[in-house]
Amino acid sequence: MRVLLVEDDQMLGTAVQQALHDASYAVDWVVDGATASAALDTPGYELVLLDLGLPQRDGIEVLRRLRARGDATPVLIITARDSVDQRIEGLDVGADDYLGKPFAVGELLARMRALARRSKGASSSTLTNGVVTLELATKLAIVGSTSLGLSHREFALLQALMLRPGAVLSRAQLEQSIYGWGEEVESNAVDVIIHGLRRKLGADSIRNVRGLGWRVDRDAGAAR
Repeated sequence: MRVLLVEDDQMLGTAVQQALHDASYAVDWVVDGATASAALDTPGYELVLLDLGLPQRDGIEVLRRLRARGDATPVLIITARDSVDQRIEGLDVGADDYLGKPFAVGELLARMRALARRSKGASSSTLTNGVVTLELATKLAIVGSTSLGLSHREFALLQALMLRPGAVLSRAQLEQSIYGWGEEVESNAVDVIIHGLRRKLGADSIRNVRGLGWRVDRDAGAAR
């Protein structure tokens, strides 16, 4: 899952970026509101972590502009502005959730998982298509009675597919889910990761649509 982190505090930004990488997110980090707005002009982000007290353009203005053009990307405000009026303003402008600083990384990740579920219409912390179940909190894939560990990028790619069961995702879309800015994109990375996932989960767990990309079945259990 690709995340935009908007945070001007270098120490906090570095820590959050590392924590998100460790949790299998692809992260782009910007430190001011103007750059954040420019980044959000490019589609592909599935979640925004937004500080409010930013240089060049306040976080509230970044959020207001995002919502004014009809962009419904989930936004989690992370800020030291913790008065009730400030929280109300952020939520009324269009934020989906609010987390005050300082915060525990575990709570941040849990809130991010909840927003991701809500944005895709899911109601639990697991994604399943009847054959493969992906546990978002533990990053385990379950096939039958077998639990399988996944690498960071295996988890990120499988999550991207299982959040859109039945949809065909292109190579570029999958790369966006596993790489952030500044990370070298290996030419055959998607193929290698999918090969590894098929070995673990079964040859039919991820299907290739020639010339277009890859998908997981919407309800593989019913199809079988």
